[in-house]
Amino acid sequence: MRPSEIRLRRVNGLDLWIAIAFIASTLLLIFAAAPAEAQTFTVLHTFTGAQDGANPYNGLVMDRAGNLYGTAKFGGNNGFGVVFKLSRGGSGWIFTPLHDFAGAEGSSPTTVTIGPDGNLYGTTEFGGAGGSCQGLGCGVVFKLSPLPTRCAGFLCPWSVTVLHRFTGGADGGRPFSGVIFDQQGNIYGTTSQGGQFAGQCAGNGCGVVYELSLSGGTWTESVIHTFSGGADGLSPYAGLIFDSTGKLYGTTPYGGSLNAGTVLVLTPSGSGWTHSILYNFQAGADGTYPYGGLTFDHAGNLYGTTDIGGDINCACGTIYQLSPSSGGWTHAVLYAFTNTNGDRYPQASLFIDASGNLYGTTPGGADTPPYGNIFKLAASNGNWTYNSLYEFTDGADGGHSYSTVLMDANGNLYGTASDGGSSHCVSGDDSGTCGVVWQITP
Repeated sequence: MRPSEIRLRRVNGLDLWIAIAFIASTLLLIFAAAPAEAQTFTVLHTFTGAQDGANPYNGLVMDRAGNLYGTAKFGGNNGFGVVFKLSRGGSGWIFTPLHDFAGAEGSSPTTVTIGPDGNLYGTTEFGGAGGSCQGLGCGVVFKLSPLPTRCAGFLCPWSVTVLHRFTGGADGGRPFSGVIFDQQGNIYGTTSQGGQFAGQCAGNGCGVVYELSLSGGTWTESVIHTFSGGADGLSPYAGLIFDSTGKLYGTTPYGGSLNAGTVLVLTPSGSGWTHSILYNFQAGADGTYPYGGLTFDHAGNLYGTTDIGGDINCACGTIYQLSPSSGGWTHAVLYAFTNTNGDRYPQASLFIDASGNLYGTTPGGADTPPYGNIFKLAASNGNWTYNSLYEFTDGADGGHSYSTVLMDANGNLYGTASDGGSSHCVSGDDSGTCGVVWQITP
C-alpha cells in the first residue's frame, strides 16, 4: 500500500475493523540481512490480528529494565487496537497485551510515552466522545497504569484513564502522534484536525498544538496554537520536541509559503506562546511534506525527513538538517532517497546515537520489492554516508515500516513494520497481513 493511499484512507476515516477471538502467537524468525554493514535481523513478534492486535504503525519505547512497549492500530478483542509489552524471557521475548481499547476510551492508538511517574501515556486517532470526526470519534489522550497488586495470570491488563476526549472542535481532533512532558509534568501534543474552520480550514479544521495541565486531580486542555492553514502550516502529523530553554519544535506536512510544509517553533512567554517558522519547504530538491518529526543533536542542529522531493529522477524524499546560523536557520539536504534499496517516502522521525549517526525507516512502495528499509546515515568529519541496513520483503520479515528506530545500550535497533508477517492475519487493515516487531543486532 502506498503512503498516499494510507493517508487517503485516514483522511476519509474509512478504517474498518472487526471483533475477533484470541490467537496466541510468539513466532520467532531470524533472517540474515546482506547490507553494507554486517547485521542480524530478527522478528521478535508476528501479529495475528487477534488479542495481540494488528498493524503496528508506530515505534517503540523502552523502560529501564529493557522492556519494550508499543501499539497495534487494529485488532484486539474489540478490534480497536492494543497497547503491548515485550519482555525478555529465556533466549527470546514474551509478548503481553496490556490494554485492549473499547471505543469510548479510544481506538487506533498511536505512539506511547513513558511518563515521569512510570505510567504509559499516549493518544488514539479515533474513539472517545464522538464529535465531528466522521462519526468515529475524534480521539483521546490516555494514561495506562499497571495493577496496584501483582497479577498471577498470563494476561494482566493495565487500567486506562482518559485524560482528554477531543471533540473535533476548537480543542482539536484526530491526533496522529504521541505526547511529551515538560519539567513540571504538563503534557503537550498535536492534532491533525479541529481548531479553526474558516478559509483553508473549512471542513475538518487545520489542527492545533495543545497542552494538558493537572490541577486537583483533573487534567485541563489549553490550545497553545491553532493553525490557520496558511503561512503557519496545516495539519501536523508528528509530535513535538523541547530544547533546553523550553521552546517547542515541530513540523506540518502542508501549509507554508508553497504549501509544501514547514518546520516551526513555539516560544513560551508570560502571555502565552509565540509561533514562528524556521523553514518553509520549497516543493523541490529540498523536499516536500515533512510528515515526520524532529530530532536534536548535541550542537543544537535539527534533523528530519520529507515524504517526497529531493532527487529529480525519483522524488522519493529527503533527510535534512537545519543548523542555527546568525539568528536564523540554514537548511541542507543530507541525503536524497533514490529507491535503490526500496528506500522511498520516509514518514518517521529519526533516531540519533551518541556518535551523531542517524537511523530511520522507509515504507517503500506497494507494488515492487523491496517494501521499505531500515537505514543508517553515518556522520564522519562533516560528511554523511548512507547505508541500507535491511530491506523488507513483505513476507515473514514484515513490510512497510513507518516506525521510528529505537537503540538500546548495546547498539541493538528495534522497530515495527505495519504489514507482512503471517499470511493468516484474522483482522487488521486491507493488506491481509498484520505486521511485526523487529530487531537488528550489530
